[in-house]
Amino acid sequence: MTRRTFDVIVAGVGGMGAQTCLRLAERGQRVLGLERFDIPHTMGSSHGINRIIRLAYFEHPSYVPLLRRAYELWRDLEQRAGEQLLYITGSLDVGPSGSSVIEGSLASCREHDLPHERLGAADVMRRYPGYVLPSNYEAVFQGDGGFVASERAIVAAVNLAMAKGAVIRAREPLIDYVPLAGGGVRVRTPKGIYEAGRLVLSSGGWIGEHASELACTAVPERQVLGWFQPKNPERFGLGAFPVSNLKCDLGHFYQFPIWHAPGFKIGLYHHLHETGMADAISREPTAADEEVLREGLARFFPDANGDCLGLRACLFTNTPDEHFVIDTLPGFGEVVVASPCSGHGYKFASVMGEILADLATGVRPPFDLSLFSMGRFGSAV
Repeated sequence: MTRRTFDVIVAGVGGMGAQTCLRLAERGQRVLGLERFDIPHTMGSSHGINRIIRLAYFEHPSYVPLLRRAYELWRDLEQRAGEQLLYITGSLDVGPSGSSVIEGSLASCREHDLPHERLGAADVMRRYPGYVLPSNYEAVFQGDGGFVASERAIVAAVNLAMAKGAVIRAREPLIDYVPLAGGGVRVRTPKGIYEAGRLVLSSGGWIGEHASELACTAVPERQVLGWFQPKNPERFGLGAFPVSNLKCDLGHFYQFPIWHAPGFKIGLYHHLHETGMADAISREPTAADEEVLREGLARFFPDANGDCLGLRACLFTNTPDEHFVIDTLPGFGEVVVASPCSGHGYKFASVMGEILADLATGVRPPFDLSLFSMGRFGSAV
């Protein structure tokens, strides 16, 4: 079996892992990236062409400083890759007046002085005629929102990391790891045994299998995205329709303009509430998956409720409070944990790569990460 020594091993080369490999390699670290599937692949949380990015963060104002740095790093990555990866469309947060999505979005805008507009239902429908909203709904528009080309960004980061000397290996899953007597960690895969000063676990839906402390609090959930043909595609094209989040009695839908795949893209958070082990969750879409997405289309985007052009299943990995986990393992400080991200983490991958590189090299990150501490779960961890 292969036996080699590295400064840092990164287990999971998806959205966050790819960025971490790049940032570590740029710092002159000897990096090994291990991915259980291909790079990129369709078994995790980063496929499906693109992911929303937005500054008006209704989940919590503490995310906004991280997002500002994330935007800088996405732009840096696309400049070095010679490929556009970040697309600005503006973002809408939509819901009944006084709802958590409206009040949370406004709170982030006000606390961080983000330019924004508060729009009534009629204003939204005049500006974006693809929307149909009840009169008691409103929206917060923030002009910096958009999307990241998620799979292409992984490819770009991995290519740049390898150019800086990182060793990246696909189809080589982490089996286990143990501490070394003199400090550091020994990692075992089906193909070799490796040693390193630090290990970064960025394995998404498999994180609970790799960190027993998260076995009960990092729960993989099946998620399905759909693409549907609009009657009037010009209403939903890039430049005509913003990325958006809509909370209603049916749940939390999210939408993208037509881009790089035929049809209007829509998803529903917590889709059919199907959870389980990452390897056991079905990636095969069904008629029930299409039906639940069509409920949202029929009520709020009836002009886009046409033929189904695609369905793709992916994973969320949720914590009880739906915030991230970014920390080191209790009693094993050489192991850095990155994830779960509860379905809203990809947009942060660029800045998280920088933060994880800091944690893996003994540098104090310039952000307050207390919101993401493992210890917040108390005895559940």
